[in-house]
Amino acid sequence: MTDDNRFVIDPATSDLHADNELLRKAGALVPVTAEGVSAWAATQYATLLTVLTHPDMSRELHHWNARHTMPPGTAIDRIVTDTSMLNAEGERHRRLRMPLTAAFSQRRLNGLRPRIEELTARLIDRLAAMPPGEPVDLRLEFAYPLPREVISELIGIPPAHQDELHRLTDAVAQVGGLEDSPDLRKELRELLDQIIDERRGSPGEDLITDLFELHERDGGRLSEDELFATIELLFIAGHVTTVNLITNGIGALLSQPGQLDLLRSGQCPYSAAVEETLRWDSPIAYFPMRYAVRDVEIDGVHLSSGEPVLACFASAGRDPGQYGDDADRFDLTREQNTHLAFGHGPHFCLGAPLARLEGEIALRALFEAFPDMRLARPLEELPPLDTLLGNSTRKMPVLLGPRSSPR
Repeated sequence: MTDDNRFVIDPATSDLHADNELLRKAGALVPVTAEGVSAWAATQYATLLTVLTHPDMSRELHHWNARHTMPPGTAIDRIVTDTSMLNAEGERHRRLRMPLTAAFSQRRLNGLRPRIEELTARLIDRLAAMPPGEPVDLRLEFAYPLPREVISELIGIPPAHQDELHRLTDAVAQVGGLEDSPDLRKELRELLDQIIDERRGSPGEDLITDLFELHERDGGRLSEDELFATIELLFIAGHVTTVNLITNGIGALLSQPGQLDLLRSGQCPYSAAVEETLRWDSPIAYFPMRYAVRDVEIDGVHLSSGEPVLACFASAGRDPGQYGDDADRFDLTREQNTHLAFGHGPHFCLGAPLARLEGEIALRALFEAFPDMRLARPLEELPPLDTLLGNSTRKMPVLLGPRSSPR
């Protein structure tokens, strides 16, 4: 805590959940500094739910009274200046979001399931062919490539650009040797822009084609800037958080005693492992911002018009006020398994059904294929992502053990 009684949120912390426990004990809305920005932090489940749904809280940047003091090039800067539906409200948000709902409908997901299972099986085969007895980084070799390939196909990324695009998104997903940076993000944006331009004359059954049609008819329902921003958002957000979900699920199931037995006995479904992972170890740590549209009081705290609020998703997932005294325990049999990991209200994550499907397929296939798998290093020794937004580890090294015989 600094002299002005603001908690300094450290993206490089070695123990995010311990930091969040201190934040929750300090109050429901706590003054913090994150990446040089002063804000309120919504630390508890009920308060975060209120912030996410309150009519006087908005994601539109023009409401932020101190936006001109924000340091450039930070994670906060990238998020709050995004011009897609992420920061839209009201009619504009509905206009930008509605065309995408069909892409994530149950019908589309049912059609995607066989392809996701095929990609997963291919990755399992590749893992099984690796040198036996040597540690394998499952974040790099499994949790990352699966959602990356799925979103590339769903959006319509041409095969000729996939290697270069994957090289750049390696850094965004914190895998491989590249480091995320403003220059890398600029290079990634330029490549996506090039892909979009090239796809104008080559329609297909994918999201880029669907968005082009909206852009070019209905009186320009999507502007040029909105078109580019939407595709960029879908590609990056459509796989990076799922990488964290699968990585965190592997770590939880390999480190928390007795939980794998519940899955293998059939007492709990793999969907329960996905939901408990989302609660217990949210893929997103902190997410900026909501702004007070006018003076408002939330849980006894006065917010002045224009003040920003940081959403603390990982903290809310372990709030004893919502989940009881054992909120910090990973428990697949937990009756209260609702969570806010995908947000709530109009901005509820559009890709949540796809992330859940990918997580369930991936975890089931992995643990059925390698029943003797174990961590190569204790979970607490693994390096964190070192980012404000993401909550996971940079690596997930395991010893796979022998592959089970096909059923």
